[in-house]
Amino acid sequence: MLILKNGKVIPVVGEEFVGDIAIENGKIVAMGENLDYPDAEVRSVAGCTLIPGIIDAHCHIGMFEDGMGFEGDDGNEYSKPVTPELRAIDGINPFDKCFSEACAGGITTAVTGPGSANVVGGQFVAMKTAGDRIENMIVKEPLAMKAAFGENPKRVYSGQKTFYTRMTVASTLRKTLIEAKEYEKKLRDAGDDESKKPAFDFAKESMLPVIRRELPLKIHAHRADDILTAIRIAKEFNIRITLDHFTEGYMIINRIKKDIEELGAGIIVGPLLTDRSKIELRNLSMTAPKVLYDNGVKFAMMTDHPVIPLQYLPVCAALAVREGLPEKAALESITINAAEIVGLSDRIGSLEVGKDADIAVFYGHPFDFRARCVMTVVNGKIAHDEL
Repeated sequence: MLILKNGKVIPVVGEEFVGDIAIENGKIVAMGENLDYPDAEVRSVAGCTLIPGIIDAHCHIGMFEDGMGFEGDDGNEYSKPVTPELRAIDGINPFDKCFSEACAGGITTAVTGPGSANVVGGQFVAMKTAGDRIENMIVKEPLAMKAAFGENPKRVYSGQKTFYTRMTVASTLRKTLIEAKEYEKKLRDAGDDESKKPAFDFAKESMLPVIRRELPLKIHAHRADDILTAIRIAKEFNIRITLDHFTEGYMIINRIKKDIEELGAGIIVGPLLTDRSKIELRNLSMTAPKVLYDNGVKFAMMTDHPVIPLQYLPVCAALAVREGLPEKAALESITINAAEIVGLSDRIGSLEVGKDADIAVFYGHPFDFRARCVMTVVNGKIAHDEL
């Protein structure tokens, strides 16, 4: 057993207190004042702030390796525009130094996967930032299926003279969903008769959890019109979605709030601490989180690593606070909101008895630019230690 003693605890769910957290078998087993267990390892965190391990709900860590070009670029498969059979875990390098840097910054869970070159890019995974091999780092796999609208698939496949317009991007996604539904119907009609079953199709098989609402479609959409197209298709096919990036979403939030609520769509905003590197980002604004908050829309913030290094997610949240977002809402956007939106709030996102012992210990408040993460606990083990 490990006890972190006499720290300022911000559980996110529940009231702040000064006291202790007891950890055993990777889980939080007790929280309160003056906890005392025989033979426990006790670490003083007096003067420190303890928050839940930070969660990045959308990034590409391990897929685009640090300081490398083609040799470490495994995030986009350019050979064809629809690749749902691809699995992020087969492209992630868990030994990329960015994992240890993220962990040292208090980030304990990363939702990572393919980039946005393809209309359908493959399966995302949620994983811890500390571990000795990827199988031991996985929280959930697959977590979501990646899809993309807008400039990126247009640019990639117009270069290959495959398609040129947003119309074709949308029709390609529709075609993929229709074919998956037809494939499922053939499987259902065949029942246990193997002779009547369609030939195994890896891509269509991989899309079945999406059309069955078991897996959300994680949709890359920056522009307002692309966001509206994503909503339109989600309604047409009755699928679960998250809207990732959502760069111009704040501009139309009063028009689409009802759609978001009806669909149960998760909103993941970012990266915000970046330049306007393409036309889609011309309306990028650090005030977007405040606009969403003012309209009662739950959201998470993300880095889109390597666009923003993962360890600077708290800096992004802090800048949103500077632009008017309440501090509590900013902290929720990188902890409990992120956990809820990606469907993992039963394990992570807050400091509660029974949840994974993922804890970030800061000297100072994590939104203070001078604050430093001095200890990170992942699955109950100290993975980073400067105390």
